[in-house]
Amino acid sequence: MQTAARALNAYKTTDITSRSPLEVVVLLYDGAIRFLGEASLAAGRVDRPSRTRAVGRAQAIIGELHGTLDMTRGGQVAVDLDRLYRYMTSRLLDATGRSDDGAIEEVRGLLASMREAWAKIAVSAASSAARG
Repeated sequence: MQTAARALNAYKTTDITSRSPLEVVVLLYDGAIRFLGEASLAAGRVDRPSRTRAVGRAQAIIGELHGTLDMTRGGQVAVDLDRLYRYMTSRLLDATGRSDDGAIEEVRGLLASMREAWAKIAVSAASSAARG
């Protein structure tokens, strides 16, 4: 069993390191969306510890995305993403502090829209590189 877990970990590490930075961003969005889905399910079961843990994991991913912004070179896009990530973090704090389950779904929807946009950018960049 231990060997299978190590093999899976090695596979995941190789999978991530072989991806482009844009593809990694899409994977991060996927993870945050998945964790917020888990949080919604936990909220439906009235499982507060699981809900809080899942929201925390989504917040950590949003924090990672936020931390990678280059405010010097990113221009208006970086400024807009900075505001959006701050807003999402605030709403997820509402989700845990005030038990606002609507905030979970709101942030999940925002992330889904952004994930779609990043996925299109990643495909476009990969296509341009292949023509290259």
